[in-house]
Order: sequence, then C-alpha cells, then structure tokens
Amino acid sequence: MRGFFAMISRMKYIDRWGLMRCTRTETLSEHTLETAMLSHALIEIANARFGKELDPGKAVLLAMYHDSAEIITGDLPTPVKYHNDEIKHAYDSIEEVAIGRLLKMLPDDLKPAFERSLSPDENTLAIYEPYVKAADKLSALIKCVEELKAGNAEFKMAHQSVLGHKSLQIPEAQVFINEFLPAYALSLDELEHFE
Repeated sequence: MRGFFAMISRMKYIDRWGLMRCTRTETLSEHTLETAMLSHALIEIANARFGKELDPGKAVLLAMYHDSAEIITGDLPTPVKYHNDEIKHAYDSIEEVAIGRLLKMLPDDLKPAFERSLSPDENTLAIYEPYVKAADKLSALIKCVEELKAGNAEFKMAHQSVLGHKSLQIPEAQVFINEFLPAYALSLDELEHFE
C-alpha cells in the first residue's frame, strides 16, 4: 500500500492566511491549482510576447507541487517564515525532510518522475522557478484583491506588500498585472461585459 497520492490529496485540509481574518477561507489545494494555472499563463506570455521557447508543462508541474511540503509542515505564516535568515534556513531544511517523506511513499519505479517536480534540479529551477514564484505571488495578490473587494480592509497592507514583491518584477508578471488583474475586482455582471 502506498500513501503518496492520499497524502497529496490532503492539501484540501490545509488553510492558508492563518494570521489574517478572511471573508472566505482559502485552502492549499485551491492555491495550488491557481498557481499552476498562473504559471501556465506566465509561460505562454513569455513565449508569445517575449519570444521565449519554454515548456509550460514543466512550470505547471513545479507549481502543482511547489507547496506540497506544507501537507506535513502546515502553512507557516509569511511574517514568521521570512522573519530572519536563520528561521528561513531552518524551515527550508524542514521542507526538504518533508519532501523526502513524501517521495518515500512512492514505489521505486515512480520516484524519479515525481522527484523532478518535488525536488527539481538546479537547471530546471533556474529556468522555471521565477515563473512559479511569480505565479505564487500573483495568487496571493488575487486573494488580496478579492478580500478588498469584499470590504475586508485587513488585506490592505498585504496587497501593497505583495504588489511590490520582487518576484512580480519579471515582465511576464507585469503583463498579467496590467492586462488581467483588474478583472478580478469586477462583479460577475461586470465580467460578462468586460473585454
């Protein structure tokens, strides 16, 4: 009996934004899907607008598993995780152990395929990680926009902080912010008439 996929499916039980009062709970599973879709969008923008020849599948797979360690560790709030280098380093080590535990839940013949997504090589990271990190922050930015739209001022400073994050400075993320992000502030009726 192997538990990898059953463990991965537990993303739906991990809530995000633990220190914030939210109008709507967001699970790790929801965030992961959105990050994967946004990674795909950023890669397609890179290819269509900036002449790159990147594989959207690689970015999507990295995004699908980018927070999988949190199934074991839980979602450590950003202010804690990035409080100082010592905490960040320790948490990175804990995440590595968690990824190792997940990979041990696979049969040997499947481990290499999943290891490429859960613990990618340096070359893959160098090429695709900036897009996944930008997609991760775009997902957080979208959450902020949705909470502000619902009248939750709790997300005002988070919105500004995420919007200024360095990972969103890549040109592809700027295209998304300028062309697609404004629609997230619209109602359903407005979206139907938005071009």
